Amino acid sequence: MISNQILQSTIDGLKNITRKELSVIEKEGKIIATTEGSEMNGSMVEDIDSFVVSPAESQLVLGYQYFKVYDNNVPEYVVQVKGEDEESYRIGKITAFQIQNLLVAYKERYDKDNFIKNLLLDNLLLVDIYSRAKKINIENNVKRIVYLIETDIDKDMNIVEMVRNIFPAKTKDFVTAVDEHCIILVKEIREKETLEDIEKTAKQISDTLNGETGSKTFIAIGTAVTDLKDVSRSYKEAKMAIEVGRIFDGEKSKIGRAHV
Repeated sequence: MISNQILQSTIDGLKNITRKELSVIEKEGKIIATTEGSEMNGSMVEDIDSFVVSPAESQLVLGYQYFKVYDNNVPEYVVQVKGEDEESYRIGKITAFQIQNLLVAYKERYDKDNFIKNLLLDNLLLVDIYSRAKKINIENNVKRIVYLIETDIDKDMNIVEMVRNIFPAKTKDFVTAVDEHCIILVKEIREKETLEDIEKTAKQISDTLNGETGSKTFIAIGTAVTDLKDVSRSYKEAKMAIEVGRIFDGEKSKIGRAHV
């Protein structure tokens, strides 16, 4: 599911461009993002239920236009735009289209994150690893390495998004959380990438997290693997490296590694 923060950011950006007031409403009628602030109230969405179950793609009610956003052909959100004119209709359609694309992208990310998490924890049969990977477009014969990132950052801070934002253009890298304080980065290694480059990436993560949160960060690096089934081995080696590092180096921030 798309976070309310992302939805709010999306319609704020669209309002800045279009100068139209926009809202995103759950199919149950709850407003989860709006540009209208305190002017928006629950009485304006009393008829959402009837719109959601109707065959109509859009609807005009009391000066507002409504548009459905679908998940697997089932309405998931309703976009509301203030205005009765053709421009408001066009902007509402564009907003619904944008959120539809976000929903597809976030579902794809969830499917991949769920796959990687189960892969790390050895929760998949060998035959399932390759069949599921193919289904969600994850390549097998790619050189990868596991970074285990352990922090004492407050659980309210989205550490997973912080790590993702360090590598925003890396579509073949995966970031997931195994618990409140342990984040896993499964990173593709380029052909000419050296051990120094790999450790430089770990330092980049450590410096970014320490700088943004002021918290201690431990990072361990597993061995490089070229088969998906071996990713869990790299994870286990990274986990062992971080435990050994804590024993010998105490509680100071540290980057440790297995033999790469």
